[in-house]
Amino acid sequence: MSDFQDKARAAARAMREVFPATPLLRNAHLSELYGADIWLKREDLSPVRSYKLRGAFNAMRKRADLGLVVCASAGNHAQGVAFMCRHFGVRGVIFMPVTTPQQKIQKTEMFGGDSVEIRLIGDYFDECLAAAKAFTEAEGAYFLSPFDDPDVIEGQASVGAEIEEQLGGVPDTLVIPVGGGGLASGLLGYFEGQPNYTFVEPKGGACLRAALEAQEPVTLRKVNTFADGAAVARIGDVTFDRLKSIGLASTLQIDEDRLCTTMLDMLNVEGIVLEPAGALSVDALKDMGQMIRGRRVVCITSGGNFDFERLPEVKERAQTYAGLKKYFILRLPQRPGALRGFLDLLGPQDDIARFEYLKKSARNFGSVLIGIETRDPGNFAKLYAKLDAGGFVYTDITEDEVLSNFII
Repeated sequence: MSDFQDKARAAARAMREVFPATPLLRNAHLSELYGADIWLKREDLSPVRSYKLRGAFNAMRKRADLGLVVCASAGNHAQGVAFMCRHFGVRGVIFMPVTTPQQKIQKTEMFGGDSVEIRLIGDYFDECLAAAKAFTEAEGAYFLSPFDDPDVIEGQASVGAEIEEQLGGVPDTLVIPVGGGGLASGLLGYFEGQPNYTFVEPKGGACLRAALEAQEPVTLRKVNTFADGAAVARIGDVTFDRLKSIGLASTLQIDEDRLCTTMLDMLNVEGIVLEPAGALSVDALKDMGQMIRGRRVVCITSGGNFDFERLPEVKERAQTYAGLKKYFILRLPQRPGALRGFLDLLGPQDDIARFEYLKKSARNFGSVLIGIETRDPGNFAKLYAKLDAGGFVYTDITEDEVLSNFII
């Protein structure tokens, strides 16, 4: 047994005074679907609905002279730090971007109570982080990193200690979501080379892959923040030092729209609410195929802080990814009966989900924005064939990112 394993197990035992171990549950639906023995480590069921309070707890419990604690976060880390500030009875100042959803601000306030002060700074996280670090230096406070801290990494490794105890051994395959690398490096350090690993990132925030390719941490020029719990522009220096030998073949990058199909599937079939980052490990199973057949697989569902106001967006993205919904601009002659000619082309499974048209004076033709949902992706090929045969002029804008962001 390594010294790191001893420390992770000690951290897990200490946590039992604050919160119970999160459950490790076999999922019959996924096991049957993939021909494997699939287990979910339900970090979405922790007191703050993510694993982040583990690292915060471990880092704070190790500092007897803990004074002012500072962190910067737009989500789960803020809630974990707030929870632990209240538990340890220390003052915390939490910096969050001005653009942080009100729901996350309110939950952070709820967990921290009178122990924390929230400061909203900047439109983007980088501005918020810079302000937090400047404040930390000026006040001589302790800055609690979300991932790039050995004590935080050790705390996240307690997930591994619980898995081993609950499973009665080591899984054949461990599927781990990656953001800044705290959870991933902690689990790699705990289990070492025993299981097969798959490290999963959102495609629009694949900082681990970028670092492995460059053989050092690099800052991504652009980050898709949809999977905000794992969309990190730069992996940590400390975490990458522990992950640098894993190899590109052990990583997967998941399309954010495909991720939405898994979120909906887990909600509708299993009744499990996962945030985008929390669904990464489950979605990765689609790419693992024969690699996991007949094996015992543990997926870390890392978080369930999902704002249901985002559900329409998730559904929209899932439908467009599956080819069940498309948007296009249709040019129609401005005359009575023109719309009827188009409607007659729709099939029995086609439904108009959006229609926007304003008649323009002194024009022979007008442009119509149309959104259509259907039950079978093949129905669109049939519709487009009818449009072409009828001489209609149209443009599919579903994949046009600029137009889609503007109209959807």
